[in-house]
Order: sequence, then structure tokens, then C-alpha cells
Amino acid sequence: MGAQLRVYKRRIRSVTATKKITKAMEMIAASRVVKAQRKVAASAPYATELTRAVSAVGTGSNTKHPLTTEAETATRAAVLLLTSDRGLAGAFNSNAIKAAEQLTARLEAEGKEVDTYIVGRRGLAHYKFREREVAESWSGFTDEPTYADAKKVAGPLIEAIEKDTAEGGVDELHIVFTEFVSMMTQTALGDRLLPLSLDEVAKTETSAATAAGAPKGEILPLYDFEPSAEDVLDALLPRYVESRVYNALLQSAASKHAATRRAMKSATDNAGELIETLSRLANAARQAEITQEISEIVGGSAALADATAGSDR
Repeated sequence: MGAQLRVYKRRIRSVTATKKITKAMEMIAASRVVKAQRKVAASAPYATELTRAVSAVGTGSNTKHPLTTEAETATRAAVLLLTSDRGLAGAFNSNAIKAAEQLTARLEAEGKEVDTYIVGRRGLAHYKFREREVAESWSGFTDEPTYADAKKVAGPLIEAIEKDTAEGGVDELHIVFTEFVSMMTQTALGDRLLPLSLDEVAKTETSAATAAGAPKGEILPLYDFEPSAEDVLDALLPRYVESRVYNALLQSAASKHAATRRAMKSATDNAGELIETLSRLANAARQAEITQEISEIVGGSAALADATAGSDR
């Protein structure tokens, strides 16, 4: 019984130490997700206005540009997958990877070659373990991405969209990331960055204007572009891709911290329940040990009394 009690006490100490670690990680993730959420909110207006500017140039000119013009027959596409450098975030990375694989399968079913670009060590490890080819990868900044990191990621993607497919370029650019909906909900989704669908942008702006109280059927403004619409689109292309990648990186970081907080809270709660269970078992073992010792003392005393009585006779 003594050995069993020591085992229970040792396990209680081990689980208690683990509980302290998971509780600390939960608190750290909770503080980080608030900061990341603020960055997401701060980056959204710039990305929205930049998309509107691109939409204005695209709808106000007949210029064919990779930013706004779809290829007649798309043969190659690039998919950018955003994961994290670390785990301990529940199904965060597996959901993003699953969404990327589904998108890749759909594009390949349409007859397109797919080049995969990955941000985060978890996604890269998944693809390397399965010996899948990766065009380029980045890591080391997924917890707190900056605009400089977004520019570094967007550079090769912009080069790929500007090249001909015969020279290794792509016709379409897609991104897979985890959208931060709330502290309890994060959704992995795929979105096409390029070419930009002007019809969808126009519908979104019309809906937003109607919600803001603007009259229906309002005449859209006309623009003159200097030096030309093509030069304006050339200038907006890198900024558009960088802003969208930056916003996606921030969304992914906020989602990862929220997922980590939720996973660590669950681990802390489970550790607390396990400590209670082990404590009950330890108390039962201690009680059994005490009962056994009392029984041995009583039995020994009775035997000694019988022996003394026998010698007196």
C-alpha cells in the first residue's frame, strides 16, 4: 500500500506542474489574441479602400492586366497556405491544411497545375513528410507578423502572376488562411486573390452603400488616369497583394492564439479533474494503509495476550 500511495503522490505532483504550465500558456495566448485582434481591425480599412481603388481602375478602363483580367484558359495556379510555427492549438493547423488540400484537388480537377507556397513550420512539415513539392516557404514570424513579412511573402507571388505560364508563371493566385470570427470560432477558408473579381467587389460595395443609406441606382463616378490605367494598375498590384497577405497573416495569428487559449484552457480543466481523481485514489490508499496497520496492531496485541495467558497457565 505504501508504494501505491507514493505513485499517486508522484503523479499528483507531475500533473500539478503541468497544470501550472498550461494555465500560464492560456494567459499568454489570451493577452496575445487581444493585440492580434486590434491589428486585424486596424489593417482592414486600408485593404478595403485599396480593393475599391483597384475596382475603380478596373471598371473604368479596358486595360487587360493580371490584376483584373482572367486568362481565357487558365493552366497554372498558385496556392498560399498560412499555418503556424508552433502547435498546441487544437485543430487550427489541420483545418487550414485540409482546406488547402481540398482547394488544390479542385484546381487540379479543373486541369490546372498547382504551385504551393507555405507560411509556417507546421504546414511545411506536413508537406515534406508526404514528399509533396513546395515552391517556396517562410517561417519564424507567424505569431506576430509585420508588414515587412507580408512583403517578403508577396514578392514571389507577384513575380509568378506577372510571368507567362510558359516561363513558370501562374494565371491565378489563391490564399488559404484561418479567418478570426470570434474567440470561440475560427474558420479555415480559401479565397482567390488574383485576378480580382470586379463583379463581386461591385456587389459588395453596392450592399455596403445600401446598408449605409445610399440611394439605389446611384451613378458611379468616372475617373481619368494619369499617366495611364495600366501604369496605375502596375503600381496598385504589389500593394494590393501585400495588403491582402498582411491581413490574412494577422487573421491567422489571431485565430492561432484563440485556438491555443481554448486548447490550453481545456488542458488545464482536464488536469484539474485528473488531480481530483488521483487525490481520491491517494486518500483511499492512505485509508486502506491505516486500516491495515490498525488490523495488524490489534492482531498482534491479541496474539501477545493469548501467549501471556497460556504461559500463566
